[in-house]
Amino acid sequence: MKYRKLGKTGIECSLLGFGCMRLPEKKVRNKTVVDRDTAIAIIRRGIDLGINYVDSAYFYHGGESEVVLGQALKDGYRKKVYLSTKLPTGRVNEPYDFDRLLDEQIKKLDVESIDFYHFHYLNQNLFDEKVKGMKLIDRMQKAKAEGLIEHIAFSFHDKPEVLKQIIDMGWFESMLVQYNLLDRSNEDMIQYAREKGLGVTVMGPIGGGRLGEPSKAIQELLPNKNFSSPEIALKFVFSNPYITCALSGMGTLEMVEENARIASSDHLLTNEELQQMNVLADEYKAQSKLYCTECKYCMPCPNEVNIPLNFKLMNYYQIYNIPEYARQQYQLIGKVDWMPGKTADACTECGECEPKCPQKIPIIEQLKQVAEVFEER
Repeated sequence: MKYRKLGKTGIECSLLGFGCMRLPEKKVRNKTVVDRDTAIAIIRRGIDLGINYVDSAYFYHGGESEVVLGQALKDGYRKKVYLSTKLPTGRVNEPYDFDRLLDEQIKKLDVESIDFYHFHYLNQNLFDEKVKGMKLIDRMQKAKAEGLIEHIAFSFHDKPEVLKQIIDMGWFESMLVQYNLLDRSNEDMIQYAREKGLGVTVMGPIGGGRLGEPSKAIQELLPNKNFSSPEIALKFVFSNPYITCALSGMGTLEMVEENARIASSDHLLTNEELQQMNVLADEYKAQSKLYCTECKYCMPCPNEVNIPLNFKLMNYYQIYNIPEYARQQYQLIGKVDWMPGKTADACTECGECEPKCPQKIPIIEQLKQVAEVFEER
């Protein structure tokens, strides 16, 4: 495993981090829950392979993620990692909520302290109204002084100019932002933050799993290399010298083994290869106005439309140019356990989803297009 300095913290952080947003699941009495035994095994395997940064959040897996991660860190594993989680910033309605939520998360994780505590999902409104308006940074600094947290951080979903405002406050030691082959909007700010001394962790290095699917289009980005699609996606992110750690949501032992192997390689991409990939990736992205990371913040839909799954299949159709496979999968939505929910044509345009989307996707309009493509006879 390769390691990099995490900003001015002095911490040597693994290039690959374990994101606990996509842990393996199973059905129990018609309810989907985390498969805890399997999840604990794969988290521990990742740590055994050198991962020393593990990340969760209050809402992941309906609140189960922190509990399962805490269980995985028993038996001596806690001392091997830097533990990261996130304050549900939107749930803070008065300053005291900060203390209550932090206490709740420490109890769920069953730890004495959290190494990196993030203001989750910061955008302009949450930063202005919650962090500054309620002086939550004072609460964060107090928690640090009391030893409940070690480092102050934030995760971000807004425009780069807003990100710069937050960086320039000088309050933070680390940040977590979206970055991958098809979403490089934060690239300049990643370099800016690192030059300011922040540690930079990134989410979605494989596009929420989307860039991990076998894809001729992705593999053509490096036609002279015998790399898999996820290897190309990860090498692209790892080759950015300003990134400290890339969080990958890994749901199987195979994913953990493969990603750890890539993060341990001495061979990253050359400048020429990166330039070639950037040009081709821009061409592929131009083929589709739809960019969904499958973060699921838009869910649940009151009409049971599986929005991320519908968009995932649309991307298979548009970007990866595998239309028959995409059509076949679309017809299975709602008919098999592993593809729950409803197809795009069930959307009633209620509008509940769009304000929740960090990518600002016009979800209603895009669902119409999905239905037109896949419902046509």
